Amino acid sequence: MKISGVDIRPGNILEYEGGIWKVAKIQHTQPGKGGAYMQVEMKNLVDGRKTNTRFRSADTVEKVRLDTKDFQYLYEDDDKLVFMDKDTYEQIMLDADLLGDAKAFLTDGMDVTLELYDEKPISVQLPEQVEAMIVEADAVVKGQTASSSYKPAVLENGVRVMVPPHIESGTRIVVDVYAREYVKKAD
Repeated sequence: MKISGVDIRPGNILEYEGGIWKVAKIQHTQPGKGGAYMQVEMKNLVDGRKTNTRFRSADTVEKVRLDTKDFQYLYEDDDKLVFMDKDTYEQIMLDADLLGDAKAFLTDGMDVTLELYDEKPISVQLPEQVEAMIVEADAVVKGQTASSSYKPAVLENGVRVMVPPHIESGTRIVVDVYAREYVKKAD
């Protein structure tokens, strides 16, 4: 489906210059002279290249619709990740770098969604939020609890997040996987 250059949004998958690209960031610019344009930062889903491209409102680009399929993560084998199709129980191996920074939150048995283009997996989506245990947190400074200041903490997977002062080591919290932010204390 063709869309105008100014209708591009983060997360869109575009077919551009013979490749499949995922939009990371956009910036709408309206200069004093000339027409408005959209500055788009994209990442190639096949080879990992990044590019910055300018699209004017008159430009059209092909928006790609990806198929999605539910898989379960099984284990890591060297730099490959093994997933199982939840319908057919067929196993596939994918490169670990397909997940990017979100890989740190991947746990055995986790349900994920694979995005497929022409039957080939090109991205892995983890749940937006996951539970994690805090293994290290700074002590609370007396009188600091009244303010809305956050303190650094380290999760069991080694990821550093900022948490409210009342959160201590050993507490289970809910974390936003892609923003790497504290959401709430786990139930």
